[in-house]
Amino acid sequence: MALKKAKKAELIDSYTNALKASKSAVYVKFRGLPVKETMELRDALFTENIHYTVVKKTLWTRATEAVGIKGVTPVVGEELAVVWGDDLLSPARLSYEFGKTHKDTFGILGGIFDGEYKDAQAMMSIATIPPREVLLSQIAYLLKSPMTRLAVGLREVAGKKA
Repeated sequence: MALKKAKKAELIDSYTNALKASKSAVYVKFRGLPVKETMELRDALFTENIHYTVVKKTLWTRATEAVGIKGVTPVVGEELAVVWGDDLLSPARLSYEFGKTHKDTFGILGGIFDGEYKDAQAMMSIATIPPREVLLSQIAYLLKSPMTRLAVGLREVAGKKA
């Protein structure tokens, strides 16, 4: 059933507001995903303040053009959903984690990251960036490593002289 012009305008406005409010959006396919698992995904996303919306591709394209982002709808012959939020990495990371357990029915197709369109490959690499806490611990280890090696070397030299 075709949508009325007023409903289309309302959807474009809601999509535009979503794009303005978000820092990143991930395009996902969800063909064949059972309702129960969709609700589990929505619940997991809601706890992280991330939104999941099934979009009409042509209306989404109009909304992205209104915001100033060009060429951002992947060419797919199936349904398209958008996972979006105000965090740069969380939408991609949570979509990737959910997609690992639902490979046949759910997958990343691309997305918008910091105002630029990214293809599926780029969004997958963004999704695999470790969380901030892990990155900080890796930096701390890298900074500590040379000092540890120096201390071990000095201890060995002192042991040989004694």
